Amino acid sequence: MSKVFLKRTLSREIVTAITMAGFLASASLYSFNAMAAEEEDGPRAPPPTRSTDVLTERVFNQVSEIQELMSPEEVGAEPDYEAAKVILDELNERYDRLNDFEKSTVLNFYTNYYLNTDNIPMALETFEKILTIENLRPDVRLRALMALGQLYMGEEKFTESIDAFTRWRELSENENENVYLGLANSHYNLAQYNEAIPFLLNHMEMLSAAGRDIAKNVYGLLNLMYIELEDYVNAERVTKQMATLFDEPSDWRNLSAIYGYLDDDKKRIETLSVTFAKGYMSSESEYVNLAQSLASIDAPYKGAKVLEKGIQDGVVEETEENLQRLVQLYLLSNEYEMALAPAIKAAEMGETGASYDQLGYIYYMTHDYENTVSAIREALNRGGLENVGDAELFLARALVELDQFDEATAAARRAQEQGEASATSFLNYIENSKARFENLRMRKEDAIDFYRS
Repeated sequence: MSKVFLKRTLSREIVTAITMAGFLASASLYSFNAMAAEEEDGPRAPPPTRSTDVLTERVFNQVSEIQELMSPEEVGAEPDYEAAKVILDELNERYDRLNDFEKSTVLNFYTNYYLNTDNIPMALETFEKILTIENLRPDVRLRALMALGQLYMGEEKFTESIDAFTRWRELSENENENVYLGLANSHYNLAQYNEAIPFLLNHMEMLSAAGRDIAKNVYGLLNLMYIELEDYVNAERVTKQMATLFDEPSDWRNLSAIYGYLDDDKKRIETLSVTFAKGYMSSESEYVNLAQSLASIDAPYKGAKVLEKGIQDGVVEETEENLQRLVQLYLLSNEYEMALAPAIKAAEMGETGASYDQLGYIYYMTHDYENTVSAIREALNRGGLENVGDAELFLARALVELDQFDEATAAARRAQEQGEASATSFLNYIENSKARFENLRMRKEDAIDFYRS
């Protein structure tokens, strides 16, 4: 997630609303003042003082014109900001002679102009100037502070944003969920996670209390801060909420990773299994991780089916290494027949003899001794075996099953030369097997001769 989580959150609509609120209030006060003057007998009331919350007629007319230029009522008409700026500048030339309410109204229109012309520095400067007005109405001051907090945050001036939002809270009788969110975001971008989290929780509580939905990126921000603090207990709680509410693949993957940090392998594998069942796995590593994890809890057959599904769907590449993994999972499940097809493919792909050595073992376990001999010899010819002596001895075993005792003896002697510890005892076994074979052969021949005679 970007460090600037809510960059430029103050939209032009919000700024326009701020300006319009001030203008409409001014218009209302001006109308009331005019009606009162008409009803009273006697001379007109004196001009309002500089602290009066009304607009003089001249200012009111100019402000009305500015408003029409910035927000024309005619359908399809475009705002004329430059013409509005000319009138604003005329008003500004008499700034010192305006009452405080007129000053705040003019400055609010300036902020509207600067924001709509993308002059953020001048908008910030103008909002700050609004706050210097001595008799500024509380609602106008709060609106200015809110705008400053959001604008500073959008400009990545997070310390200034925090100051503006804090001043807003000091003046306001009520809390605001957007102020909480702004404070949370600003502290987060300053890596002040312990300060940010309570504000974000308050934001979420206010939304919930009002029956409003909480955006997924708000949960994501909270979750990210818990992870940054290595608070995996709370991160697990939030991620479970996200998985339940939004049911997106990333939430299930993150939940599985958090269980890994918590050393809860059982829940980690369960979550991975849910991710697989929902069809949310999208990378080879996810399939391989789940397959191997299932093997680690004595469920290798399930692991084999997961990996096989990944290969069939084209997510897991059908490489020699992945096929060897699949073969190994079937072997752990004692499913030798199911291991045979991927073992043959792996052997055909391999550049060394490792996969042929594995294939030879499978043939041996399915009592196909002739193919065992062929596979082991090919493995030895290709080379690259971790234990040549073991392969030679395995070849000798298969040759004995085929009653090829002389070749078995030669293979066992090569194993002995490679330092295979059990080769000597197997040589004795070969001799004994050969003797038994010869004895049976001679008896068989004697029996044939007996019946012939």
